[in-house]
Amino acid sequence: MIGMLKKAAEILVLSKRTIALTGAGISVESGIPDFRSAGGLWEKFDPAEYATIDAFRANPEKVWEMLREMEAIVLQARPNKAHIGLGELEKMKCLHYIITQNVDNLHQEGGAKNVIEYHGNSATLSCLTCGRHYNASEKREEYLPTCRCGTILKPDVIFFGEAIPAKAMNRSFQLASAAEALLVIGTSAAVSPANTIPGVAKQNGARIIEINKEETHLTSSITDIFLQGSAGDIVPRLVEEVRGVREQA
Repeated sequence: MIGMLKKAAEILVLSKRTIALTGAGISVESGIPDFRSAGGLWEKFDPAEYATIDAFRANPEKVWEMLREMEAIVLQARPNKAHIGLGELEKMKCLHYIITQNVDNLHQEGGAKNVIEYHGNSATLSCLTCGRHYNASEKREEYLPTCRCGTILKPDVIFFGEAIPAKAMNRSFQLASAAEALLVIGTSAAVSPANTIPGVAKQNGARIIEINKEETHLTSSITDIFLQGSAGDIVPRLVEEVRGVREQA
């Protein structure tokens, strides 16, 4: 593992354009379970009933039963060593953008500034009727967060049936096409369209460094360096290796 960590660090130090693709696995150690895993939200709430845009439009009161549970989990979460480590890599200019499938705002809280949120962010709310926007914190005392116009507000996360924000999708593919290195962290890269980002990067010559607890379909196909373990353990070790490589340069 030490040799692989050093090779990964050398790639990051030499790369002029490095991006990271992160998924639910990076936030598990912050206390946010993967929705699809045992004990996750989808075990209690059928996503077809609670997580589609049609369900929200038809019965926002019902959908907010799930959203309140999600909010409670996210509110108590804090950035872990992996989030903080990526923030440090960004400050060291060894990571230039993070593309995340998470909606928990933990990358920003961990110190990263260049974050592209593929599936939105739960920290803000919008009105589907008049278009007003609110910080979730200012509506937290309301059982059903409601706009001044009387409409129940929707968190700015992407529900099933909604399109990925065009700006986020276009920017992520631009970055993937130009990347010299890609970190894949805490994601099985199985959810479309984010799962195509590693392939785009690889086709354009990027080196792929994968950090996951278990092997994925990427591991045996396009991954150059597979660092097996939890993100909270591996990322800080990688940061230290990067520091070491830079000192030796």
